[in-house]
Order: sequence, then structure tokens, then C-alpha cells
Amino acid sequence: MSTQFSPFSLDRMVRAVEKVRERLSRAVGALERAGIAYAVAGENAVAAWVSRVDESAARTTRDVDILVRRSDLDAVKSALEGAGFVHRHSSDLDLFLDGPEAKARDAVRLVFANEKVRLHESLANPDVDESEDAGLFRVVSLPALVQIKLTDFRDTDRTHLRDLIDVGLIDEYWCPRFPPELAARLKSLIETPGG
Repeated sequence: MSTQFSPFSLDRMVRAVEKVRERLSRAVGALERAGIAYAVAGENAVAAWVSRVDESAARTTRDVDILVRRSDLDAVKSALEGAGFVHRHSSDLDLFLDGPEAKARDAVRLVFANEKVRLHESLANPDVDESEDAGLFRVVSLPALVQIKLTDFRDTDRTHLRDLIDVGLIDEYWCPRFPPELAARLKSLIETPGG
């Protein structure tokens, strides 16, 4: 199977970023109108925090992750479906595709507050109350974001943590805030900034 290439295009690159921004805005707007407590999490939260220090250090992302309480799931479904999203539950994930023809990468992914993503994890996700007003949306607080990233600790999470370290948002003085396992993870990233 051969890959079909489109021509190189700056417009396509910009449009890809704009589509994520539009998806995020539409989703949080629907949650705001419905009065549902939420916080933007994941890569958009990292970008929001990093850009407060150095906007040129913020990475683009295709992901839209939103922290909500499971008890609000029915209300979230109603609000997001009313904004044109299509709910799909797959592999223990609640996704809201950006329309009936959208791919899984064109979705809003729910992250559940006060729950562990995997049973062996040392900490559950923070509550949506651990968030700040970012103007157009609520974003998880910096301590909550660091906790989520240290707990998941996939390659992507390590990259995001290094971005937060690189712009001076977190440093070795943060280690005592976390259980020993997570503190050791943070310490290792600080000591090996290039990976």
C-alpha cells in the first residue's frame, strides 16, 4: 500500500492547527453554556502554560483532552452532541468525534477527574476544581498538570514535562510535592534534560 501525498502547503499546516483550536473552542463553549465543570488538560494545557512564559516554546497538538467528572458524563454527552460532536466509547475511552465522518484523531477525549487511568498508578487524576481561568476556557492548574504528566509518563508526557522544565515553570523544588515514585521521575527528567 502506497501513501498518497498532497502537495506541501503552509495553508494546510496552518489549517491543521486552526482545526484543533476550533474543536477546543466549540467543546468548551458547549460545556460552559451547559454549566458543566471542566478543565482543559493534556497537550493544550501544556501549551497554555508554556506560552505564558515563552510562546515560541509552545508545541502544537492534534489532541483535545478535557477533564470532567464521570458523574457529569450524561450532561457532557448532551452538551457536546448538541455542538455537533459524535460520541464513541472505545477501549475504555470516551471520545467525541468532530462530526460523523471524523477520524479518532479529530476528536475530543474525556479524562475523568478523581479516577486512575490505570489501576497500578499511584495517584488519581485531580479534580476539575484544580484549575484556573485562562480567559476563553478553564485549564488545569500547573501542579495538577505536572501530576497527570508524571503519573502517565509516556514518551509524550516526558516531552511535555521537559517543555515545562525548559521554560522554568517547574524545577527540582517541585519534587517534594509528589509521592517518591513520581518525585524520582521528575528528578530524572531534570537531571537529563536532553533525554
